[in-house]
Amino acid sequence: MNLTPPTDAAWENPQGYWSALSAATAALETPFGVLSRPALARNAQDLLARRTPSERPPTIRVATKSLRVRGAIEAVEKLPGYAGVLAYTLPEALWLAETIPDVVVGYPSVDRTALEQLGRDGNLAGRVTIMVDSVAQLDLVDSVIAPGSRSSIRVCIEMDASWDSKLLGHLGTWRSPVHSVEQARALAQQVVARPGFTLVGLMAYEGQIAGTVDRPEGRPAYGALVRWMQKRSAAELAERRSAAVSAIRELADLEFVNGGGTGSIESTSAEPAVTEIAAGSGLFGPHLFDHYGKFRPAPAAAFALSVVRKPRPDTATVLGGGWIASGPPAADRLPKPVWPEGLQMVPREMAGEVQTPLTRASALEVGDRVWFRHTKAGELAEHLRELALVDGDRIIDVLPTYRGEGKAWL
Repeated sequence: MNLTPPTDAAWENPQGYWSALSAATAALETPFGVLSRPALARNAQDLLARRTPSERPPTIRVATKSLRVRGAIEAVEKLPGYAGVLAYTLPEALWLAETIPDVVVGYPSVDRTALEQLGRDGNLAGRVTIMVDSVAQLDLVDSVIAPGSRSSIRVCIEMDASWDSKLLGHLGTWRSPVHSVEQARALAQQVVARPGFTLVGLMAYEGQIAGTVDRPEGRPAYGALVRWMQKRSAAELAERRSAAVSAIRELADLEFVNGGGTGSIESTSAEPAVTEIAAGSGLFGPHLFDHYGKFRPAPAAAFALSVVRKPRPDTATVLGGGWIASGPPAADRLPKPVWPEGLQMVPREMAGEVQTPLTRASALEVGDRVWFRHTKAGELAEHLRELALVDGDRIIDVLPTYRGEGKAWL
């Protein structure tokens, strides 16, 4: 896939952009998904451009959870400035490692079959790095395949990046129990001392910054609070992460220090201790990212549903639509109808598994199509077997999703 950045921004003209996508996909039956090649290329370059200037800016590791389309993952990963991928399960990582030489698993794994496969295959063991945040996870690996019977397994330690605010309490995702510099060093000592493991990396994901919108629609006061929180959290984390990296480097020669996400590239890349940033959602540009102040990705991925009935003159019902994103159940987890403009879901029904009624739809007729954008990114691929790769008003390729390749990792 050619990801040369486009010379224009077609998506800034909604009428032309969605009309072109409609023309390109007129022969497809709904539901179907599309991926705009020019928009994807623009987003890939924008992620790189947002890094804080330095002599050695961190590379970007593609977060596969946010794409789940191998063709897109491999195309972006090959671009200058990108290096490796961050997988979300070990079986997925082993599959991706067939073609990608640097795969880090972003979450601990207790998949015994996959761990045994990793330990018995020297090629995979050299390409895949597992994630740990406790000695118990090391013990489990040893119980599956003893150190003397396996290749040395590459290990990355995950450090908790959340902020324990005296005012607001715990802010961030509940991930690793390793929060302090002392805890990070202690676990690193355990990894280094045990045969059959090689400590190669440290990761800390600041979800309270990277995954929290700072300009929420219609909530200016809350947005101001979020920005206040993010500034202070970033300062605290930068100091703690730097100290942890220094402490661990006394024990092991770390190959990488991973941090951040699509929403925190500016602050994370400013930390000298960080060598790479994990990002993926910003490549597809789901509507969650419309509400960040410092950037706005192009809507590269979208899906279409058909109107199948008109219960009232001003209401059109599409077949399907209940493709809800993960996270706290709320309206911002729902897919967003974006074309034709002005459509709204019915508050007492919203997005349904089989049908979704839309108001302000007087102009729509049975058989017409409605374009939606998903709240997040990779979850879209769980509902589709493929995405049509579109450039302008034509389909240039068809990319199978993980589901389309017969894979269901979670």
